[in-house]
Amino acid sequence: MNLQLTKPIVFIDLETTGINVSLDKIVEIALVKIMPDGTKQVKRKLVNPEMHIPEQVTAIHGISDEMVKDAPNFKQIANEIKQFIEGADLGGYNSNRFDIPMLNEEFLRAGISADMESRQLLDVQKVFHKMEQRTLTAAYKFYCNKNLEDAHTAEADAMATWEVLEAQQVDLLWKMG
Repeated sequence: MNLQLTKPIVFIDLETTGINVSLDKIVEIALVKIMPDGTKQVKRKLVNPEMHIPEQVTAIHGISDEMVKDAPNFKQIANEIKQFIEGADLGGYNSNRFDIPMLNEEFLRAGISADMESRQLLDVQKVFHKMEQRTLTAAYKFYCNKNLEDAHTAEADAMATWEVLEAQQVDLLWKMG
């Protein structure tokens, strides 16, 4: 499938010191810009957050204080990042809830206005959740391999919920054993 783009879209992923957008900071940024003609540009930077990266966070993304000690801080790369995303829509996975707000917060801390409001934002996680429903009916079909009859009646939904949990437990025990 080829996207029909009228302007570039930049897919963003961030690794950070934690998940608190107002307190935590970026330690790695990757940007993949897809142009309307299908060409691709990639930019990746380690970023010194100027704060300690907690060990439990390093265990997740593998980036330690030592790895970023000589990297530029976000303020030093902010204009470069702003220019790279200029005129582009933004996308990512769970990006509307985390990556874009975190990036915007870093721009604000650096004193840079990056105009996130005028862009289209494509969160691929939202698309996935719309395409792959996360409803009781979908869970019942997935775990019990049955169609949920009388969905949205209290008794049918309660019984289906029990059967889904029962199927999940069997699945969990099988995977753990």
